[in-house]
Amino acid sequence: MTAARQLSGQPDSKVLGDIPVLQRKWHAALRPGQTLPGYEEVMLGSLGRLADHIVLLAGDGDSLKVSRSGRYVQQWLGDERWDVALETLSPDCAMALSEAAGSALQTGRPHISHVHCVRDGLVQTYEILALPTASRWGSTLVGVYVNEQGPRYNLVDAIFSATNEGIVTLAAIRDSAGQPFDFQIVHLNEGAARLLKAPSTGLQWRRLSAGGHALCLPDVQQWLLSMISRGASDQYEIDSGDRSLQLSATAFGDLVSLTVSDVTDIKRREESFRLLFDSNPMPMWVFDAETMTFLGVNDAAVVHYGYDRATFLRMQLTQIWPRDEWDIHSNALKQLGDSYQSDRNWRHVKADGNEIEVLTYGRRVTFEGRDGFLVAIVDITERRRAEARVAHMAHHDALTELPNRVFYQERLSQALDLNDSSRHIAVLCIDLDLFKNVNDSFGHPMGDRLLKMVAGRMRAEVRGNNLVARLGGDEFAVVLAADVSPNETNDFAARLIDILSVPYDMDGIEVVIGASIGIAMSPGDGDSSEELMRNADMALYRAKSEGGGVHRFFEREMDRQAQKRRDMEMDLRRAFANGEFELHYQPLVDLAADRITGFEALLRWRHPDKGMISPADFIPVAEDIGLIVTLGEWVLRKACAEAVKWPDDIKIAVNLSPVQFRNRNLVQVVVAALAYSGLSPLRLELEITESLFLAETESNIAVLHQLRALGVRISMDDFGTGYSSLSYLRSFPFDKIKIDRSFVKDLVGRPDCVAIVRAISGLGRSLNITTTAEGVETIDQLDWLRAEGCNEVQGFLFSAARPASEVEELLRKFGARASQAA
Repeated sequence: MTAARQLSGQPDSKVLGDIPVLQRKWHAALRPGQTLPGYEEVMLGSLGRLADHIVLLAGDGDSLKVSRSGRYVQQWLGDERWDVALETLSPDCAMALSEAAGSALQTGRPHISHVHCVRDGLVQTYEILALPTASRWGSTLVGVYVNEQGPRYNLVDAIFSATNEGIVTLAAIRDSAGQPFDFQIVHLNEGAARLLKAPSTGLQWRRLSAGGHALCLPDVQQWLLSMISRGASDQYEIDSGDRSLQLSATAFGDLVSLTVSDVTDIKRREESFRLLFDSNPMPMWVFDAETMTFLGVNDAAVVHYGYDRATFLRMQLTQIWPRDEWDIHSNALKQLGDSYQSDRNWRHVKADGNEIEVLTYGRRVTFEGRDGFLVAIVDITERRRAEARVAHMAHHDALTELPNRVFYQERLSQALDLNDSSRHIAVLCIDLDLFKNVNDSFGHPMGDRLLKMVAGRMRAEVRGNNLVARLGGDEFAVVLAADVSPNETNDFAARLIDILSVPYDMDGIEVVIGASIGIAMSPGDGDSSEELMRNADMALYRAKSEGGGVHRFFEREMDRQAQKRRDMEMDLRRAFANGEFELHYQPLVDLAADRITGFEALLRWRHPDKGMISPADFIPVAEDIGLIVTLGEWVLRKACAEAVKWPDDIKIAVNLSPVQFRNRNLVQVVVAALAYSGLSPLRLELEITESLFLAETESNIAVLHQLRALGVRISMDDFGTGYSSLSYLRSFPFDKIKIDRSFVKDLVGRPDCVAIVRAISGLGRSLNITTTAEGVETIDQLDWLRAEGCNEVQGFLFSAARPASEVEELLRKFGARASQAA
């Protein structure tokens, strides 16, 4: 055994004797420009007795061998051989020489170290000086000086004296019958004297029966006597005053080797452990690290798991593990260190068979003399259930319990990631037809119940790896994740529309709705969830625009139209701010008076790049994006301000969008426009379409009555093309009805159009409502309309819509004979 204390490679001037001599010799031999002095100049010549203490090592730092050695070194090595590898020598000496030589070779300087070697139980200290030199053959030689330094000492005695534990040797005393009855202390160390609280001189050779210390207690003596008779090893604990002592004894014939240890702190810690363990509200147990049996369980564990304590202590850990987790639990136990903290949730089985989820925290302990593991349990079952509920809520619709948009997009993305280009995934966007009518007619609670019933039908139809989700409102979506063909998707969509269109029985009320579906399929219609959903939505828009109740597949033309619409939306918002809108005016001609009696204000958009854009293209977009309200206010103010410049008997007609009626301040807007311009209300005519009455009919009729009360005239535009026109005429006394241009266009060639115009004109006369025909382009159409009793006409036959600057010219040109074609 050896230990070395490394010193600086620099020569130490405080060292007296051989080492300074050798250091001076080495430095004197080092010539200017040399890295190392020559071997012959250092090692040969006047060494005298020092040669016996030197061993010459040859080779590099990794492989050294003994080239020569003096007699003293040979005795130290216990080996007289030369030209042997260093590793073949005594390990302690070989290591000391190797480390010293290696350091000298690395630094290129003399290196001093002290090493401690153990020989026959005695510790000897040696001084070593390694001197690196260069040989004439180009290799490096290291001369190592070795000499003993300081006194030798007995290692066992040093350990025996220095230990804090008490070590006592007892000799048994036998009676005349040869039976042991007492003990005599034949040897002890200072640790024993301190623990027994008596001087060592007073204890040595003293009999235990003499009393005076802890070993003299009757129970201890009986235990020691039993050790002699059994010839075994054992432990015993005693309380001596305020201390706890542990006795470990081994008997050898009549001699007993006894170790006395102060375990007071350990006992206190054990008592604290017991207090924390037994009374802890957290379930805890200790299990045997080798057998996995329970060594102890606290009251909280007994209550929480439902096993009584006796049953618990007969069980193994495997009995509270689910069978499918035995392997993973066992592997985790094999990797236990001194402490453990859960890096995952574990499942445990309670006495009633119910499973719980737990986190476990453990530490290795000694429990009743056995290697055990203390485990604390945190039951997170309720927390996990709450987390699961939160996760479910984050991914599911609260009303229908269907997956929500987030979950749908995640599942669709996963399906696309796992898919290859040869397989098809279908995305269906579904919108309920007529659902808004249910909400408006029966209220939102009934609408919510209907959505749940719709969700139930969809859930029953969408099975396997496919998924149905509610995106919001009455919008749903389906992903068909299996490889589906367009024909299969077509059949599924048609079947789903039929299923959703079957009447719903709600408290005896039969509710009928429908569904429209847009379909996009990967990979042809897109390879990302965003692209597929966007394209399916465009296909849905097409299905809705065709009247609903149908399904449509995405087509690339839809994408072009959608992009065109997005461009128009951006241009529209910019156009209003840039003043690109203007009003043109088309004359209204009274057939009886043959003169212009008014103008219809028509909105025009002069795009800086695209020129004039048709109102049929941009008005619906303006309505969808909400710009129509602001735009409508501007049209009303502008038209009134222009009309006030005209003769007092010339009226102005302005179209109103149904969207403007949703803005509840429409009446105030009209009043403000009249006040701002100074136009008489009697000269203002507001045109509405029948679609206004499809929703919120009562409130809209109330608004119309408020406008009528101002003196404003109300006209129904495009009469005969919508729904239930006659019932609207009964609901509100219109001042004018306008015959749609579709009937006027075919008036000459189609008798049915003549009949419709005749009926509308007769209806107007009966109700005292003015009738105006739109789109008059020929003299024949004009003659037919005059013959059927139509009151007023407008169209290209008289004039297209003209800028405000041309109104005065139109009035002058028509004069008293406006009915003559221009």
